[in-house]
Amino acid sequence: MAGTVRIAPILNPPGFRRNSRYFPDGRDLNREFPGRDDGNTTQRVANHIWEDLVQDSDYLIDLHTAARGRTNLPQIRADLAHPESNRVARAFGVEVILDSKGPRGTLRKVASDLGIGSVTYEGGGANFTDHEAVKVAVYGILNVLRSLHVIPGHPSRPRFRLLASGSTWVRADEGGLVDMFVNSGSFVEKGSIIGRIVDPQQPGKSADILSPETGLLICTANNPFVTAGTPVGHLLPITRGLQLVKRQLDSQDRLIISGSADNPPWRDEAEIDEIAIDGSWSGGAVDAEWQRDWASPGLDDAEMAATGAANATADAAGEEESAEEEQ
Repeated sequence: MAGTVRIAPILNPPGFRRNSRYFPDGRDLNREFPGRDDGNTTQRVANHIWEDLVQDSDYLIDLHTAARGRTNLPQIRADLAHPESNRVARAFGVEVILDSKGPRGTLRKVASDLGIGSVTYEGGGANFTDHEAVKVAVYGILNVLRSLHVIPGHPSRPRFRLLASGSTWVRADEGGLVDMFVNSGSFVEKGSIIGRIVDPQQPGKSADILSPETGLLICTANNPFVTAGTPVGHLLPITRGLQLVKRQLDSQDRLIISGSADNPPWRDEAEIDEIAIDGSWSGGAVDAEWQRDWASPGLDDAEMAATGAANATADAAGEEESAEEEQ
């Protein structure tokens, strides 16, 4: 092996023990980087992580799942305008790359701003083991290490890449209980029925959820409680390379992500088809439209008060990004 690899399985041990994304002071560690050595509890921990683990690194891979209430298709998020981050994003070897700078105070954004090649891997959901997402994460990390010549071997590459700078949201038009017929990673056609909402207070009545575009669902809700306007799916609309994508679907019309089964055959970078998905991220960040309260059920009153105060301060400072992206 050439170079040094630092591995930190858990950056928030108190949250891990309490089954919470928040520190005991109610703050989100991944909104406090690079931290302060004389700040609040979360800022001091962020500062230690930054100074002792990250700041002298050349590259960073930050591993995440979706927040409570939803599940993510394995995907990479990176600022593709940053050359070293772009390099790592492509080296990871998966099909879906979301071009975004990341919310202020996140480890990825701070590292990228200071010249460290940085990506966030998102896969699976909270509070359950997603073996596919874990397998893809290991596959991607080894790909990056091979690409950087830290370990020997050739990196695996996907047949195509979806390079997305925007998306479409699928929303509930009625309130009630939602039954999603598709999962993250499902390929859907415009106008197809992808879910149904029923209201226990109105027996016999239901409302179908239709896909607004043809494309790939990169995230779907698994919390059944919705109100009118609640997002239930995050869709990458695909107008180019449709046959290429369809050839990589399983029997359930779900994308087979590279690394989730056998490793793809070796191919040269020039052999990869890149499909651009233009647009913008609604709300200014990838996950900005998801419900915030799904991420924090079970917080006690003190935690909720502290979290609310922290969010109010961030809003006053002009931060519009979702409190849930890249948790």
